Amino acid sequence: MRPQTLLRWHREAVKRKWIYKRKGKPGRPPIDPEIRALILRLGRENRRWGCVRIQGELRKLGIRIGATTVRSILRRSGLGPASRGPDPGWRAFLRSQASGILACDFFTVETVTLKTLYVLFFIELSTRKVHVAGVTDHPDSAWVTQQARNLAIQDRLEGVRFLIRDRDSKYPWSFDEVFRSEGVRIVRSPVRAPKANAICERWVGTVRRECLDHLLVLGRRHLDRVLAFYVAHYNGARPHRGLDLQSPEPRGDPPQRLQPRTVRRRDVLGGIIHEYEPVAA
Repeated sequence: MRPQTLLRWHREAVKRKWIYKRKGKPGRPPIDPEIRALILRLGRENRRWGCVRIQGELRKLGIRIGATTVRSILRRSGLGPASRGPDPGWRAFLRSQASGILACDFFTVETVTLKTLYVLFFIELSTRKVHVAGVTDHPDSAWVTQQARNLAIQDRLEGVRFLIRDRDSKYPWSFDEVFRSEGVRIVRSPVRAPKANAICERWVGTVRRECLDHLLVLGRRHLDRVLAFYVAHYNGARPHRGLDLQSPEPRGDPPQRLQPRTVRRRDVLGGIIHEYEPVAA
């Protein structure tokens, strides 16, 4: 062994002694991807919030992060620190005010003898609960106004602040006056804009597809009876997507766990509609 080899080994040992292994990369630790995604979610869902407001919301959730970091994450995604979103549209207005909004509309049914019947109905936007006001073959101003009075007499306007209706000439001034006397503001939908009253339009399509398209209506009294059965099913047993698959008026809390063999079927309207419920113990 040469002396140079021994010296080289000593130099390498000294070098290894004074070189420390770094634990991770230098600088600030990276932001957790889940926290980053949450910041972007808050920024997109609340376009009027600034970085300090988002920082405060995160602190309420137990996440401590600087406002500068929040601003940087938002800017990299093109959101900006406090970008103003567009004014709320019709859909946002309905969602924010749904608890006090009632909507109404007409739809027609042709009988076996090709006689046209008119159905007036109301629907609560927050609960999707339907009220069929009446059926007639002559929807004149006196009849329409009386249906509005009946709704007020039955205390179904309690808590209602707005009534959405279209510009149909079948709604007289006296119809609107009944609601104004109860403190309800009339909101008329734009011309040729069915989406402005979309929930009513959707219910008309539902009652046709699930009920009226599968039977022949003999007359007004027959249609009254059919709609009474269907509305009871719609309000009490039919699941709704807008209500997290719940019914507007559930008939009772289902058991936590149900055996499939204990489920029975109940026919509505002669078997056009089926309801399933547990067998009573």
